[in-house]
Amino acid sequence: MAWDTARTKQRLLDAAVEEFAACGPEGARIARIAARAEINKERIYQYFGSKEQLFVAVLRSELERVAAAVPLDGDQAADLGDYAGRLFDYHRDHPHLARLLAWEGLQYQDRVVSEAERTGRYREKAAALAEAQRAGALTTGAAPGALTHAVITLTASFFTLPQVARMLVPGDGGADGADDVGGTAGGDAAEGAADPDPYPGAAQRAALVAVVRLMAGQG
Repeated sequence: MAWDTARTKQRLLDAAVEEFAACGPEGARIARIAARAEINKERIYQYFGSKEQLFVAVLRSELERVAAAVPLDGDQAADLGDYAGRLFDYHRDHPHLARLLAWEGLQYQDRVVSEAERTGRYREKAAALAEAQRAGALTTGAAPGALTHAVITLTASFFTLPQVARMLVPGDGGADGADDVGGTAGGDAAEGAADPDPYPGAAQRAALVAVVRLMAGQG
């Protein structure tokens, strides 16, 4: 029977996502990735060349997935809070992505994965915000690129710094900090904090959406 190369590569990538997210590119072990995928580790070197190149392939694949799953055009930028909420949902369902990006920032600062391609995608998002600004749907008090950066990194911080988010925006709305955030950020956050979470992070999502809308001049 012919070897299914595409399926084998995907199994290795899926296994590598978990290993790299947990241990980073330096701490990850090829043997553990191979064992998780139930594939001989020699296949990793055959298909990807090295552990570093496997990390590159993993991060590139995950970034392509989030770009496709959470689009942002000029019309969608007219409600930047909705975009932040959709991005939050993606991170909640795929928590490894924020961790992979954090590891990249720690260990790959001078050799960012697919930097030119990613820069182009970020500029497209900033252009969408600029379009919304020209239409009067977004504040002009911040440059489009800076606003894009603020939304993306603020959203990711709920997953890269969950302990801080838990202390300041607890999911059950029981701490003083939650009341402060909800009361300051607007009705959406207050309502989200008051009700039981329909899914993990609902109150934090509501607070994020409200804060981003205020930041964007859409509150």
